[in-house]
Amino acid sequence: MSEDLKRLNKYLSEAGYCSRRAADRLIEAGRVTINDVIPEMGTKVAPEDVVKVDGEIIGERKQDFVYLAFNKPVGIVCTTDTRVEKDNIIDYINYPKRIFPIGRLDKPSEGLILLTDDGDIVNKILRASNNHEKEYIVTVDIPISQTFIERMSGGIYLEDLGKRTKKCVVKKIDKFTFSIILTQGLNRQIRRMCEYLNYEVQTLKRVRIMNIQLDLPIGQYRELTKEEFNTLNNLIADSVKTYEDNQESFRKSRR
Repeated sequence: MSEDLKRLNKYLSEAGYCSRRAADRLIEAGRVTINDVIPEMGTKVAPEDVVKVDGEIIGERKQDFVYLAFNKPVGIVCTTDTRVEKDNIIDYINYPKRIFPIGRLDKPSEGLILLTDDGDIVNKILRASNNHEKEYIVTVDIPISQTFIERMSGGIYLEDLGKRTKKCVVKKIDKFTFSIILTQGLNRQIRRMCEYLNYEVQTLKRVRIMNIQLDLPIGQYRELTKEEFNTLNNLIADSVKTYEDNQESFRKSRR
């Protein structure tokens, strides 16, 4: 019987409702019930249990997962909480199935973002420890110096986040434009790095996530090709999904 039990956050992600991280937030907010009772974090679900989010029954998956590439316009917010944010990505795309974004681009930014209903793939792509590349084209307000390129590349301590950015690849494109490849996803990371060096971001566009290139008009989406998905799967094959997975991998490496 115990092998039939699933942690509630895993159940919600495998059902295609949201990622595990988002599921944890829903559980903490008391929006999830099991058999009409609000559960504690870490509660496990049995096959016969009825799971609801905001009163809506969430059932086991019966269809294939969806994987979309979307060119997000400036002004659209990467949230699934359609009750709070009117300019949200879910209403904008209006996809016929429930999907959610993998990561985020802030409201003033544009470019490539992936969406899916596969909760287990999310952390594999997003965790900085997995070193998956994301590439951006950025314009700033004053001419780019060699010192700027070197300091951005070498890592910058962001005092308000209490973290140093990882080393990254930064290349000057023209007087006011540069490209940057990150394997990290700190909140407003590029904008904060530029601000630290007294530059202000004018435009920020994500043009690549791992092997997926931005090739869509603004506001349009498409399904990943079979080749793109297979390559993506190969790239994340050895990626850990969660902190617990990461710790287990570390313990095994020490044996």
